[in-house]
Amino acid sequence: MVGPEAPLAAGIVDLFNKKGLAIFGATKAAAQIETSKVFAKKLMQKYGIPCARSASFSDYAEAKEYVKKQRPPVVIKADGLAAGKGVVVAEFTEQAIDALSSFMESKTLGSAGEQIVVEEHLSGREMSAFIFTDGTAVAPMVPACDYKRIYDGNRGPNTGGMGSYSPPYFLSPWLERTVRETIMEPAVKALQQEGRPYKGVLYGGLMITQNGPKVLEFNARFGDPETQVVLPRLHTDLIDIIMAVVDNKLDGVPVKWGKEACVGVVMASAGYPGNYQTGFTISGLKDIDKDVMVFHAGTKAGATPGEVLTSGGRVLTVAATGKDLTEARKKVYNNITRLHFEGCQYRQDIAAIKNRGA
Repeated sequence: MVGPEAPLAAGIVDLFNKKGLAIFGATKAAAQIETSKVFAKKLMQKYGIPCARSASFSDYAEAKEYVKKQRPPVVIKADGLAAGKGVVVAEFTEQAIDALSSFMESKTLGSAGEQIVVEEHLSGREMSAFIFTDGTAVAPMVPACDYKRIYDGNRGPNTGGMGSYSPPYFLSPWLERTVRETIMEPAVKALQQEGRPYKGVLYGGLMITQNGPKVLEFNARFGDPETQVVLPRLHTDLIDIIMAVVDNKLDGVPVKWGKEACVGVVMASAGYPGNYQTGFTISGLKDIDKDVMVFHAGTKAGATPGEVLTSGGRVLTVAATGKDLTEARKKVYNNITRLHFEGCQYRQDIAAIKNRGA
């Protein structure tokens, strides 16, 4: 089961398929829906999947002239994988041109910035949608909302995600149906028609605008930390679903979800998402309530038995379910204070009533 995007981009699924080995994930060609922003935009435009108005460029001068004619804010996206550093929301034209120059002339992202997408800025509420698919059948998951900014109140630089919750408080049957019928199912059909059958998990990063849901990006895998609040709500055995996808029998597995809510809060190292130190002892892991989950991300075993040390920027995610978001949130924050490592930081406002849908 492939987690990160880099092995998918390198063709690990193709290699396993060639060797006759079972693997859960998208082929290199299908994963281009994430690994190439230009490919993804052209696919959506060709098949009428709602997304932001945009144009793609491989020439800096042409891109610069186009940007000058746009009304800011505009979004500049590098075509390839850039470890979360390939998207700039430019509030002013000068910022947009600086981003173009950085990506296309200075090559700060290497080959990832050789092509770029200039996109209109969408406003609304962000939501993450997920499906399982075997290339034909589609099984929707419950959606989630995540928080990208490092500080409370959605301030500071973007991160890989500081927390999330499910379900979105603004979710309605109409919205679920519209996302499935106008975005997720058409994307699977489009890839099939392009000769790139998609198997695995398809993740849609969406903006819920006044004109309905529109795609910000697709990922060819589970998203982090959203998965940590989505899968606890899954009542069907995940292995049964995975094997059904591998065997092209997804339509024979009833995928059932619970009505409970789930909240997850990320504990990060001091300095993240910039420079940070690692190797600090994590205390309190044995003091967590039995119905609360602690997912390890940036951790490693210490020299003494049972010792756990920090080894990354995002270190832990503390998650819990409850009858509603308020109860789940209370469980998380009651337990997160029992955990400690030097310089740990986390947001205090994940799933707070005033800040849901951030």
